[in-house]
Amino acid sequence: MNSLKGIEQLQTVASKHTVKISTGPDEALIQQSISYLSSSEATDSLASDAYWPKWSSPWWQMLLLYEMGLESQIPQSIVEKMVEALDQHYAKSFPFTEEEVPAGLDPLRHIACHCQLGTMHQLLANYGINVESRLFWFRSWYLQYQMKDGGLNCDEAAYTRAVPKSSVVSTLPPLEAVLNCTARDFTVPEIAFLDQGANYLIQKRLFRTASTGQVIDPTWLKLCFPRFYHYDVLRGLSFLLNWARKLNRPLPLSAISECVEYIDNEFPDGLIRVQRAAWNGCTSRWLEPTTSSWTRGPATSYPLLDAVSTVGTESIYLTKIWSAAKKNLLLLIERGLINTDH
Repeated sequence: MNSLKGIEQLQTVASKHTVKISTGPDEALIQQSISYLSSSEATDSLASDAYWPKWSSPWWQMLLLYEMGLESQIPQSIVEKMVEALDQHYAKSFPFTEEEVPAGLDPLRHIACHCQLGTMHQLLANYGINVESRLFWFRSWYLQYQMKDGGLNCDEAAYTRAVPKSSVVSTLPPLEAVLNCTARDFTVPEIAFLDQGANYLIQKRLFRTASTGQVIDPTWLKLCFPRFYHYDVLRGLSFLLNWARKLNRPLPLSAISECVEYIDNEFPDGLIRVQRAAWNGCTSRWLEPTTSSWTRGPATSYPLLDAVSTVGTESIYLTKIWSAAKKNLLLLIERGLINTDH
């Protein structure tokens, strides 16, 4: 693609106005979720495990409200219990082998992963929790487990391989947490973390392998809501545009043009519709009350999650994210930060 023509095309896309904005789900469904989070059932669930089961435990219901922009409506009591659970339930390191797991801890329940911490970090910070103080180990965790290629990987075995390789899915939430939840100047290590992580996504053009250019996962081209820890190209694009704007970094045209044009072609009116429910068919860990043991079984949903994640429905939330991405893209073009060199 001719670079000058490419920038003109991106500017045209970024200048488009959305024809209309869809409405959100029934307020009664939102209140149902908030009521659950105020209940003893939610408190008991959190006491047994901070994370499991998917997708209906407090962890997920809180995250969904956050992604809907309704984190302020989450009951403070359950937020405080979540902070306590995070600090008390999990090891403060990410073991690479079973031998490194601290004695008495279940490696499947007491070891957090990178995307897990990165997503909850964002919720808590936006709620008003001082994560830097109360969960101080989160930020150092991200920086500690960044690989040489600039990413992270929630598969601990990846760190012990001859050539460690990161995961896009594992990488993005920690990058978002540091970029968007730092209410001060970035430190030198944080800037390096963000720059290296951004370069990792740039090399992949958000969804292709750096070596062959093949599509890593075709489902990433299907936009999903809520994301939780899941990845799609709009999420990756939004991060790169935010990073370039906040740190005043040049962004290669080749890294973003394909995704921008793809999303515009899919949704020419700017109104994003849900294309994928990334959690369908997933399994979960469940506590068996009669034996107090954990088993594996199908994950479950709940009414609010069903309402906002139905494939084909208009998403006010994804539409707002796309609109923000286009605004950032225009700012970068105006600043001359879209780099046309190949």
